[in-house]
Amino acid sequence: MTLPPGLAASPARSRGRAHPEPDSGPRGPRDCFQRDRDRIVHSVAFRRLRHKTQVFVAPDGDHYRVRLTHSIEVAQIGRTIARVLGLNEDLTEALCLAHDLGHPPFGHAGEDALDAALGQWGGFDHNGHTLRLVTALETPYPDFDGLNLTWETLEGLAKHNGPVASPKWALAEADAALDLELATWPSLEAQVAALSDDIAYDNHDIDDGLRAGVLRLDDLLQLPLIARHWSAIEERHPGLSLDRRLKALVRDQIGTMVGDLIAETRRRIAEAGVETIDDVRASGRPLVGFSAELAAEERDLKRFLYANLYNAPPLQPVRHEAQRVVANLARAYLADPALLPDAWAHEGEGRTSLARHIGDYIAGMTDPFAIKRHELLVGPVHLPEKF
Repeated sequence: MTLPPGLAASPARSRGRAHPEPDSGPRGPRDCFQRDRDRIVHSVAFRRLRHKTQVFVAPDGDHYRVRLTHSIEVAQIGRTIARVLGLNEDLTEALCLAHDLGHPPFGHAGEDALDAALGQWGGFDHNGHTLRLVTALETPYPDFDGLNLTWETLEGLAKHNGPVASPKWALAEADAALDLELATWPSLEAQVAALSDDIAYDNHDIDDGLRAGVLRLDDLLQLPLIARHWSAIEERHPGLSLDRRLKALVRDQIGTMVGDLIAETRRRIAEAGVETIDDVRASGRPLVGFSAELAAEERDLKRFLYANLYNAPPLQPVRHEAQRVVANLARAYLADPALLPDAWAHEGEGRTSLARHIGDYIAGMTDPFAIKRHELLVGPVHLPEKF
């Protein structure tokens, strides 16, 4: 059963782009949301994701996720959910592909360091920087800065995790220019993108953590959600090798979460009685989500991953060194802006403008490039090879 048709974003009802564009020219037979998706895929920021941290910094194995592969996996999950629910697949995919564009090098460790380094000038957050990238920093077009994405895509990027009460400066600037209605809930497509992100990293990070030897299967099996799927796989495939059983575990968990989300979303929407996208925005609560039972198990899984993977002792030296690299780069450029490359020479006025400009430059760095700049300007970088 699909949702009422008025709940899906429609290209014909889009609020349009900040800079109107004619449909003439060699653009091909694509609607506005398809063009948004394609602009994201062809952007420099999207290509840089292939060398940005997901869990492990510059991993020494070819099979670990990076931000690029994670974003592609999120998009696959999001499109599946959108198709079943009758939502706009192209808008959903665009939001999934772009949701991590604003991450600086070294993932959340790098973000924390950059936020601290720029604290007195408004700080840094990757979500706001995503909006800054697609509205200002990417410059592929002759007549305007940014990718000139539709209002619906920008809204979804700004608040896919829900209303934003206190945006930092970058998101506040985008909202001032575009009126993204930050106090309301976003479209169902944006809500699907947010939960697709959770589903992807909840399960793929298990895969990477086990592969790296940071997670232990015996510890994972203490979680009822994991144990239930593990036992079911053994019943279906007695004697299956450990490697194939682990792959089946990740696959089955994703399937369970997707199925639960679809059923719960249908239930919530029927209960809320919403019929239009404006109803969704005014609903006052998320309409896409897990059932209460699965939500509790998913929270337990997240707590486990934070304790045993993201904050695991073997990864702490990596986190600290990554933060040192970002902090040192910010300090070096703030002390001597002439160290910036010619293409990034600062043309604004005042210390705040300079600091935020330096933040833009560092945030765009990939992990390997940040390491090379640190080695050139500051000194050696000591990252454990395995992670």
